[in-house]
Amino acid sequence: MSIVEVKNVTKRFNDKLVLDNVSYSVNEGEIFGFIGPNGAGKSTLINIMTSLLVPDSGTIKICGYDILKEPIKAKEFIGYVPQDLALMEELTAYDNLEFFGALYGLSGKLLKERIAEALKVTGLEDTKKKKVKKFSGGMKRRLNIAVAILHHPKVLILDEPTVGVDPQSRNYIFAFIKNICKEWGSTVIYTSHYMEEIEELCNRVFIMDLGKEVAYGEREEIKASVFSNNKIIIETQNICADTVMELNKIEGVEKILDSDNIITLTIGVNFKLANVLSILEKDSVNIKKISYEDVKLEDVFLALTGKNLRD
Repeated sequence: MSIVEVKNVTKRFNDKLVLDNVSYSVNEGEIFGFIGPNGAGKSTLINIMTSLLVPDSGTIKICGYDILKEPIKAKEFIGYVPQDLALMEELTAYDNLEFFGALYGLSGKLLKERIAEALKVTGLEDTKKKKVKKFSGGMKRRLNIAVAILHHPKVLILDEPTVGVDPQSRNYIFAFIKNICKEWGSTVIYTSHYMEEIEELCNRVFIMDLGKEVAYGEREEIKASVFSNNKIIIETQNICADTVMELNKIEGVEKILDSDNIITLTIGVNFKLANVLSILEKDSVNIKKISYEDVKLEDVFLALTGKNLRD
């Protein structure tokens, strides 16, 4: 069931078209990847989803409520973690959570329970009485997430949550995201410049560039629609040109690259590794390593837009 529905959203700033008829939906309980380089229109769309901006046209519904017609009701279901930290650094972590929890309408025993829960799932229990100004960048990010989940939002929007964080905090964030989807039934919209994060977390993605949809749907289906093949990489010690030419004739080998005794085979249907190994053995080629390289979302983005994600 769709818990977020974005239909035909368009937005201009003066004469610049920032969002061009954007549409997608997010299913309940999923981690949905939202990808695009700087200037793609991601931040504008997120600001519209959270009612910070008004679109020129189009509709957005959160849990069935129109963000334009019923913004207060719709926002009850949203938790938002912006790129820029929104914390009071002179206060402790606990005091920050107490303040923001009160803004959500939480009080008394329930507020204390929610604060304890948020500190636990973000790994900040031992630092709750420490002033935020003394936190590392990663700890601040985790506290920002803790603030956003106090009211148990049905939809959690995370905008570049791992920028500038340490590996430990990154692992905490990943574990937390997977856990709230599984245990709470929450839905996460995850934006990132790091394709490997989207690969790990998200089954469905929306890729945009210059305000338009580039690709949308199941991650693996998008890959297959752009690339029908994967790669086998063989590191050798003594391969010769004749052997490379022979490998190129094998059924299923669509392309071959030879660089410093490293052979990269782009493969399609009917490919059998045994045929490659047979030729290498016949020609007495010493094999150091064989690896399989799956198509990456980064490759898909480059193929579709002509640019790298962080360009």
